[in-house]
Amino acid sequence: MKRAISLRGISWVVALVLSFVVLAYGQTPTTTTVVQNEDGTYTVVEYPVGKEVIVTLNPFTIQGATGTATILRDDAGTRLKLNLTNLPAELTSLNLYAVDEKGMVTSLGPIAIANGVGTFTSTTPLSRFMLIASPEATLTAYDPNTKIFFRSAVPEGLAVIPHTMSPVGEQVAATTTTTAPVAAYQVPMLNIPAYKKGDDTKMKIDFTGALTGARANVFITPRKDGPTEIKMRFHELKDAPAGQIFVLWAVSPDQKFVKLGQVVNAPGRNEAEIRSETALPDFGLLVTMEDSAKMAGTVINPFGPSIGVVHIIQ
Repeated sequence: MKRAISLRGISWVVALVLSFVVLAYGQTPTTTTVVQNEDGTYTVVEYPVGKEVIVTLNPFTIQGATGTATILRDDAGTRLKLNLTNLPAELTSLNLYAVDEKGMVTSLGPIAIANGVGTFTSTTPLSRFMLIASPEATLTAYDPNTKIFFRSAVPEGLAVIPHTMSPVGEQVAATTTTTAPVAAYQVPMLNIPAYKKGDDTKMKIDFTGALTGARANVFITPRKDGPTEIKMRFHELKDAPAGQIFVLWAVSPDQKFVKLGQVVNAPGRNEAEIRSETALPDFGLLVTMEDSAKMAGTVINPFGPSIGVVHIIQ
């Protein structure tokens, strides 16, 4: 009898321990924005250096469609070549994103679609990620409600990287100034390598906050033998609050920031222009409102709120 009680006790302890293991590794925590597959796996993998990997892209809600990605990581970054086939005739727009083990989403750019075939070629500095293709052009998180049409499977021979149990970002105490951690900026990449060298590509920008109602024309011109030129012309420019300025940043896929220029507060000034360039191979464009005193020194990251993000004109 004692032996039976002892075994039941051990069984109960084992079951309790297993339940904690399942909770820790088999469920998505509510503090992160990650999604798992039905079998409990999360398809982020680390791609090996110098080895070409063929990845299957599993379709969702698209009957008969197929997809593959050829991925090669080397010293220059991780190169991706995407091929989707048998796409519905009504599907004319898809966007490719990389999702890391923390659930952070990085826009890789739009997928070119013609006659039911989708193609995409780009390079990213990321080495650990899974791929998702979505009709949404401005995804900032991957959660159960994210609309996706394709997701990468686990390539043979590569192990799945467990997602983190820690929340993305951090809580900060309220202060008298408006600041934002670098991780708070969600800036889609513009897929600069896909643009024709020497030609202007026109972009649009959605302003919020202090620049609500303002307009701006954005022109990006990649050079054949040099950095990419960026020109932003502001129209119906709003006055910045006292002590504040508007700053334009280029943002790399790994959240490196390059300050391109700024517009200083000037009452009654409703037009302005920023001309600059960057050597980043791919980037997004972000406008923030910053404290002019902070910007007087050597600043490598934005601190103020995002008031404008540039998007590709579809």
